[in-house]
Amino acid sequence: RRIPALVLSPNEAPVLATGVLWIHGGGYITGMKEMVHMSRAVDLVKRFGVVVVSPGYHLAIQRPFPAAAEDCYSALVYLKDHAQELGIRRDQIMVGGESAGGGLCAAVCLMARDQKSVNIAFQMPLYPMLDDRDTESSRDNHGKVWNTRKNHLAWKLYLRGTDRVSPYAAPARAEDLADLPPAYSFVGDGEPFYAETVRYFARLRAAGVPAELDVYHTDMHAFDMMDPDAALSHRAAETFRQHFAAAQQRFFAPQGERGEL
Repeated sequence: RRIPALVLSPNEAPVLATGVLWIHGGGYITGMKEMVHMSRAVDLVKRFGVVVVSPGYHLAIQRPFPAAAEDCYSALVYLKDHAQELGIRRDQIMVGGESAGGGLCAAVCLMARDQKSVNIAFQMPLYPMLDDRDTESSRDNHGKVWNTRKNHLAWKLYLRGTDRVSPYAAPARAEDLADLPPAYSFVGDGEPFYAETVRYFARLRAAGVPAELDVYHTDMHAFDMMDPDAALSHRAAETFRQHFAAAQQRFFAPQGERGEL
Protein backbone atom coordinates (compact mmCIF):
# COMPACT_ATOMS: atom_id res chain seq x y z
CA ARG A 1 0.00 0.00 0.00
CA ARG A 2 1.32 3.46 -0.91
CA ILE A 3 0.00 6.34 1.21
CA PRO A 4 1.49 9.74 2.05
CA ALA A 5 2.93 10.28 5.51
CA LEU A 6 4.39 13.15 7.49
CA VAL A 7 7.46 12.54 9.67
CA LEU A 8 8.25 14.80 12.61
CA SER A 9 11.59 14.53 14.35
CA PRO A 10 13.52 16.75 16.78
CA ASN A 11 16.39 18.89 15.55
CA GLU A 12 18.74 16.90 17.75
CA ALA A 13 17.24 13.45 17.75
CA PRO A 14 18.65 10.67 19.94
CA VAL A 15 20.69 8.06 18.16
CA LEU A 16 17.71 5.76 18.59
CA ALA A 17 14.46 7.53 19.41
CA THR A 18 11.08 6.26 20.54
CA GLY A 19 8.95 5.83 17.43
CA VAL A 20 5.28 6.83 17.48
CA LEU A 21 2.66 6.25 14.80
CA TRP A 22 0.22 9.12 15.44
CA ILE A 23 -3.15 8.93 13.66
CA HIS A 24 -5.25 12.03 13.04
CA GLY A 25 -8.95 12.36 13.89
CA GLY A 26 -11.94 13.62 11.95
CA GLY A 27 -14.60 10.95 12.44
CA TYR A 28 -13.11 8.78 9.67
CA ILE A 29 -14.64 11.23 7.17
CA THR A 30 -12.50 14.37 7.45
CA GLY A 31 -9.01 15.37 8.57
CA MET A 32 -5.49 15.20 7.23
CA LYS A 33 -2.06 14.09 8.32
CA GLU A 34 -1.02 17.72 8.93
CA MET A 35 -3.37 17.81 11.91
CA VAL A 36 -0.49 16.22 13.81
CA HIS A 37 0.89 19.75 14.24
CA MET A 38 -2.00 20.64 16.58
CA SER A 39 -2.02 17.32 18.42
CA ARG A 40 -0.38 16.03 21.58
CA ALA A 41 2.22 14.36 19.36
CA VAL A 42 4.10 17.64 18.91
CA ASP A 43 4.85 17.62 22.64
CA LEU A 44 6.37 14.18 22.25
CA VAL A 45 8.75 15.41 19.58
CA LYS A 46 9.77 18.63 21.33
CA ARG A 47 9.97 17.39 24.92
CA PHE A 48 10.85 13.72 24.62
CA GLY A 49 12.89 13.43 21.43
CA VAL A 50 10.35 11.17 19.76
CA VAL A 51 10.09 10.54 16.02
CA VAL A 52 6.44 10.70 14.91
CA VAL A 53 4.97 9.30 11.70
CA SER A 54 1.52 10.64 10.74
CA PRO A 55 -0.13 8.62 7.95
CA GLY A 56 -2.47 10.21 5.41
CA TYR A 57 -4.96 7.36 5.41
CA HIS A 58 -7.95 7.16 3.06
CA LEU A 59 -11.06 8.88 4.39
CA ALA A 60 -14.39 7.09 4.37
CA ILE A 61 -15.78 9.43 1.72
CA GLN A 62 -13.09 8.07 -0.62
CA ARG A 63 -13.00 4.49 0.58
CA PRO A 64 -14.96 2.96 3.48
CA PHE A 65 -13.63 0.39 5.96
CA PRO A 66 -11.26 -1.42 5.80
CA ALA A 67 -9.20 1.16 3.88
CA ALA A 68 -8.29 3.46 6.80
CA ALA A 69 -7.47 0.61 9.16
CA GLU A 70 -5.35 -1.16 6.56
CA ASP A 71 -3.54 2.08 5.65
CA CYS A 72 -2.63 2.75 9.28
CA TYR A 73 -1.62 -0.84 9.86
CA SER A 74 0.62 -0.71 6.80
CA ALA A 75 2.19 2.48 8.15
CA LEU A 76 2.91 0.70 11.43
CA VAL A 77 4.60 -2.20 9.67
CA TYR A 78 6.58 0.31 7.57
CA LEU A 79 7.69 2.09 10.74
CA LYS A 80 9.00 -1.19 12.15
CA ASP A 81 10.66 -2.34 8.92
CA HIS A 82 12.32 1.05 8.35
CA ALA A 83 13.22 1.77 11.96
CA GLN A 84 16.90 2.23 11.24
CA GLU A 85 16.46 4.83 8.51
CA LEU A 86 13.82 6.65 10.58
CA GLY A 87 16.19 6.70 13.54
CA ILE A 88 13.91 4.87 15.94
CA ARG A 89 14.46 1.97 18.29
CA ARG A 90 12.65 -1.21 17.32
CA ASP A 91 11.92 -2.12 20.94
CA GLN A 92 9.89 1.02 21.64
CA ILE A 93 7.29 1.53 18.94
CA MET A 94 4.11 3.21 20.14
CA VAL A 95 0.78 4.15 18.60
CA GLY A 96 -1.50 7.09 19.39
CA GLY A 97 -4.21 9.28 17.96
CA GLU A 98 -7.25 11.33 18.81
CA SER A 99 -10.95 10.70 18.16
CA ALA A 100 -11.23 8.55 15.02
CA GLY A 101 -7.44 8.38 15.18
CA GLY A 102 -7.85 6.94 18.66
CA GLY A 103 -10.22 4.34 17.27
CA LEU A 104 -7.71 3.51 14.55
CA CYS A 105 -4.99 3.34 17.19
CA ALA A 106 -6.99 0.69 19.05
CA ALA A 107 -7.74 -1.13 15.79
CA VAL A 108 -4.09 -1.18 14.73
CA CYS A 109 -3.11 -2.62 18.11
CA LEU A 110 -5.66 -5.40 17.66
CA MET A 111 -4.43 -6.08 14.13
CA ALA A 112 -0.77 -6.17 15.17
CA ARG A 113 -1.56 -8.57 18.02
CA ASP A 114 -3.68 -10.87 15.88
CA GLN A 115 -1.27 -10.93 12.94
CA LYS A 116 1.83 -11.16 15.16
CA SER A 117 3.56 -8.53 13.07
CA VAL A 118 4.65 -5.70 15.37
CA ASN A 119 5.15 -5.65 19.12
CA ILE A 120 3.74 -2.31 20.30
CA ALA A 121 5.16 -0.93 23.54
CA PHE A 122 2.38 1.54 24.42
CA GLN A 123 -0.88 2.90 23.01
CA MET A 124 -2.51 6.32 23.43
CA PRO A 125 -6.05 6.30 22.00
CA LEU A 126 -7.25 9.74 23.15
CA TYR A 127 -11.04 10.21 23.47
CA PRO A 128 -11.35 7.40 20.93
CA MET A 129 -14.18 6.65 18.50
CA LEU A 130 -14.60 2.97 19.31
CA ASP A 131 -18.24 1.90 19.04
CA ASP A 132 -20.65 2.17 16.11
CA ARG A 133 -23.54 1.39 18.47
CA ASP A 134 -25.22 4.06 20.57
CA THR A 135 -24.01 4.25 24.17
CA GLU A 136 -25.32 6.14 27.19
CA SER A 137 -23.24 9.17 26.22
CA SER A 138 -23.38 9.03 22.42
CA ARG A 139 -27.16 8.68 22.31
CA ASP A 140 -29.01 12.02 22.17
CA ASN A 141 -25.78 13.97 22.66
CA HIS A 142 -25.67 17.64 21.74
CA GLY A 143 -22.13 18.39 22.90
CA LYS A 144 -19.72 20.80 21.29
CA VAL A 145 -17.67 19.78 18.24
CA TRP A 146 -19.16 16.25 17.97
CA ASN A 147 -22.68 14.99 18.61
CA THR A 148 -25.10 12.16 17.90
CA ARG A 149 -26.05 13.35 14.42
CA LYS A 150 -22.44 13.65 13.26
CA ASN A 151 -21.56 10.35 14.89
CA HIS A 152 -24.33 8.46 13.10
CA LEU A 153 -23.36 9.97 9.75
CA ALA A 154 -19.68 9.20 10.21
CA TRP A 155 -20.26 5.57 11.12
CA LYS A 156 -22.74 5.15 8.27
CA LEU A 157 -20.15 6.35 5.76
CA TYR A 158 -17.27 4.39 7.29
CA LEU A 159 -19.19 1.12 7.46
CA ARG A 160 -21.12 1.34 4.21
CA GLY A 161 -21.08 -1.95 2.38
CA THR A 162 -20.23 -3.82 5.60
CA ASP A 163 -22.55 -6.69 6.53
CA ARG A 164 -20.90 -7.64 9.80
CA VAL A 165 -19.01 -5.00 11.79
CA SER A 166 -15.42 -6.07 12.42
CA PRO A 167 -13.61 -5.19 15.67
CA TYR A 168 -10.98 -3.66 13.40
CA ALA A 169 -13.67 -1.15 12.40
CA ALA A 170 -15.20 -0.69 15.86
CA PRO A 171 -12.73 -1.96 18.49
CA ALA A 172 -15.43 -1.88 21.21
CA ARG A 173 -16.78 -5.02 19.51
CA ALA A 174 -13.56 -6.98 20.14
CA GLU A 175 -14.31 -9.93 22.39
CA ASP A 176 -10.75 -10.47 23.62
CA LEU A 177 -8.56 -7.56 24.78
CA ALA A 178 -5.82 -9.66 26.36
CA ASP A 179 -2.17 -9.19 25.35
CA LEU A 180 -2.72 -5.66 24.02
CA PRO A 181 -0.18 -2.89 24.73
CA PRO A 182 -0.39 -0.84 27.94
CA ALA A 183 -2.64 2.16 27.40
CA TYR A 184 -3.37 5.73 28.47
CA SER A 185 -6.21 8.04 27.47
CA PHE A 186 -8.31 10.96 28.62
CA VAL A 187 -11.87 11.97 27.75
CA GLY A 188 -14.55 14.50 28.66
CA ASP A 189 -17.49 13.29 30.73
CA GLY A 190 -20.08 15.09 28.59
CA GLU A 191 -18.87 14.17 25.13
CA PRO A 192 -20.23 11.34 22.95
CA PHE A 193 -17.27 8.99 23.38
CA TYR A 194 -17.20 9.09 27.19
CA ALA A 195 -19.08 5.84 27.88
CA GLU A 196 -17.31 3.75 25.25
CA THR A 197 -13.90 4.97 26.40
CA VAL A 198 -14.60 4.22 30.06
CA ARG A 199 -15.94 0.79 29.17
CA TYR A 200 -13.04 -0.08 26.85
CA PHE A 201 -10.43 0.87 29.44
CA ALA A 202 -12.24 -1.09 32.15
CA ARG A 203 -12.20 -4.11 29.83
CA LEU A 204 -8.47 -3.63 29.13
CA ARG A 205 -7.76 -3.70 32.86
CA ALA A 206 -9.99 -6.74 33.33
CA ALA A 207 -7.95 -8.48 30.61
CA GLY A 208 -4.73 -7.78 32.51
CA VAL A 209 -3.56 -4.83 30.41
CA PRO A 210 -2.14 -1.83 32.31
CA ALA A 211 -4.57 0.93 31.32
CA GLU A 212 -5.03 4.37 32.86
CA LEU A 213 -7.78 6.84 32.01
CA ASP A 214 -8.33 10.42 33.11
CA VAL A 215 -11.78 12.00 32.89
CA TYR A 216 -12.34 15.76 32.62
CA HIS A 217 -15.55 17.68 33.15
CA THR A 218 -16.45 19.04 29.70
CA ASP A 219 -18.84 18.35 26.83
CA MET A 220 -16.33 19.60 24.23
CA HIS A 221 -14.94 16.73 22.21
CA ALA A 222 -11.18 17.06 21.63
CA PHE A 223 -11.16 20.01 24.03
CA ASP A 224 -7.37 20.08 24.26
CA MET A 225 -7.12 20.68 20.51
CA MET A 226 -10.21 22.87 20.09
CA ASP A 227 -9.40 25.20 23.01
CA PRO A 228 -5.68 24.71 23.72
CA ASP A 229 -5.33 27.87 25.84
CA ALA A 230 -7.99 26.86 28.36
CA ALA A 231 -6.87 25.88 31.86
CA LEU A 232 -8.44 22.44 31.45
CA SER A 233 -6.49 21.85 28.26
CA HIS A 234 -3.23 22.83 29.95
CA ARG A 235 -4.01 20.42 32.77
CA ALA A 236 -4.79 17.58 30.35
CA ALA A 237 -1.64 18.26 28.32
CA GLU A 238 0.59 18.26 31.38
CA THR A 239 -0.96 15.06 32.72
CA PHE A 240 -0.55 13.45 29.30
CA ARG A 241 3.14 14.39 29.34
CA GLN A 242 3.57 12.85 32.78
CA HIS A 243 2.00 9.58 31.67
CA PHE A 244 4.10 9.49 28.54
CA ALA A 245 7.32 10.17 30.46
CA ALA A 246 6.53 7.25 32.73
CA ALA A 247 5.67 5.00 29.79
CA GLN A 248 8.86 5.91 27.94
CA GLN A 249 10.88 4.79 30.94
CA ARG A 250 8.83 1.68 31.66
CA PHE A 251 7.44 0.06 28.53
CA PHE A 252 9.48 -1.74 25.88
CA ALA A 253 8.52 -4.40 23.35
CA PRO A 254 11.40 -6.10 21.51
CA GLN A 255 10.61 -7.26 17.99
CA GLY A 256 11.01 -10.71 16.53
CA GLU A 257 10.78 -11.65 12.93
CA ARG A 258 7.32 -11.24 11.46
CA GLY A 259 5.12 -14.11 12.60
CA GLU A 260 7.58 -15.02 15.39
CA LEU A 261 6.76 -12.45 18.06
